[in-house]
Amino acid sequence: MLPRLNAPVGFSRHWGRYALGGLLAASLALAPLVVPFDSALAAETAVAPHDLAALPSLAPLVKRVMSAVVNVSAEEKGDKTAAAGDDSDNSDNPGESTPDQGQQGHSPFDELLRKFFEQQMPGLGNQPHNQERVALGSGFIIDPQGYVVTNNHVVQGADKVTVIFQDDTRHPAKVIGRDTKTDLALLKIKTDKPLPFVTWGDSNAAQVGDWVLAVGNPFGLGGTVSSGIISARGRDIHSGPYDDFLQLDAAINRGNSGGPTFNLAGQVIGINTAIYSPNGGSVGIGFAIPSSLAKPVIEQLKGHGKVDRGWLGVQIQEVTPEIAKNLGLPTPEGALVADVTVDGPASKAGFKQGDVITAFDGHPIHHVRDLPIIVAETPVNEKATVKVWRKDGQIMLNPTIAAMPNNPKLAAAATTPEPPKEPQHVSALGLKLAPLDQDWHTRLHIAKGVKGVVVTSVANDSPFAREGLQPGDIIQTIDQEAVASPREAAKRLEAVRDGKRKSVLLLINRNGSNAYVAVSMDKNADDNG
Repeated sequence: MLPRLNAPVGFSRHWGRYALGGLLAASLALAPLVVPFDSALAAETAVAPHDLAALPSLAPLVKRVMSAVVNVSAEEKGDKTAAAGDDSDNSDNPGESTPDQGQQGHSPFDELLRKFFEQQMPGLGNQPHNQERVALGSGFIIDPQGYVVTNNHVVQGADKVTVIFQDDTRHPAKVIGRDTKTDLALLKIKTDKPLPFVTWGDSNAAQVGDWVLAVGNPFGLGGTVSSGIISARGRDIHSGPYDDFLQLDAAINRGNSGGPTFNLAGQVIGINTAIYSPNGGSVGIGFAIPSSLAKPVIEQLKGHGKVDRGWLGVQIQEVTPEIAKNLGLPTPEGALVADVTVDGPASKAGFKQGDVITAFDGHPIHHVRDLPIIVAETPVNEKATVKVWRKDGQIMLNPTIAAMPNNPKLAAAATTPEPPKEPQHVSALGLKLAPLDQDWHTRLHIAKGVKGVVVTSVANDSPFAREGLQPGDIIQTIDQEAVASPREAAKRLEAVRDGKRKSVLLLINRNGSNAYVAVSMDKNADDNG
């Protein structure tokens, strides 16, 4: 997860003087190096006054939108423990989950930013634990009745939220709803007159290279404008299951969080949310939630204070080139189904492990993360048309999308199993395999329905070691055929090595989660017994 942008209160005023003094000194030092050049060349390269006047100005756009951009102050009592969870949505549910999708937590960048602020603002890190803490972020009004959009992480855990207008008037705000999965929140302030507001734009129409304007409250300074372009689309920064960020090079810093990104028509096409920074300041890599993702979430929060999402009931993973080759797929695209939830929509529609979802309701699934976003936006109880690759051919399935459950069964925490007494095992291609008996089920916390063989050892020079197999993994299928005994598994692996095929596809269960692994076979693999 990349660092979020809300900033503690305070600013070191000597920065400006120091920077100005350095600039003057540098200018004086460089003065003797200025050399006159040919007057004719100067005449040719001079910019005419009318050309300067023709340069575009963003001032009209700023005047039109600035009054609808606000600062958000969130106060939290210091003696309150960190919030454990979120009752505004199904925050424990990963939706159509991927194996590498973990719980959101602090990253090394968070610690780096904390140290940065402590250095610039001495004493910040030594505040008493019972002292009130204040974080400043940004937001924007989307309705004349006083609805304000910001980031969830700006207001999460706050005891008091205040919206501050450009004229410094302050209004207490109520949190209408929060959504942790997209890091969005909706606030409401009381008003006796219509307020200035901005409208949503279409982020899907925005292109890389388009000019944008970011407005917010960096470092608690107040309304600040910066401009730039869209550097990239569809960025996944591993902050949640629905990552689809716009990457911007406009200068955004801590405190810009929750502020809007405008197109040149003055429409909101993004919400500034995170930055990548090795030093705590802007380095031209910022991320904004696209309006196409944010708008329906905000509409649901406004309607009933929470977000209802569609749910298919599959565990999915990336299709690597090696997996695509094993499955006969023309290209390594789509979402590979590693597991199907019992009695879920996918199960009832006939989905199977090993299926590759290549399109959903006419939308191609190029990357594994495309599927959760599309499914989540599908209305509950709507029948979908899903294109699936199965055993070298395409089939169509029609699941009825359900509401995402509140309390899904979560995978068991990762454990390092203590192996029992050395069981009778079979060796093949650097693997030692044992029967999956009741003893192993207990020690590995494996569900009763899981069948296969246990990997008890992996030789360092084995092709399986290169792909990350480890003791305690359960091999359930080999090339999509179930295995019931170590001897059967060894026979199939050796047949792959000695035959024409040079790779094998395994379905592995590790710590309760299923995942496919494609392994290139090495004829020189050492079959150590």
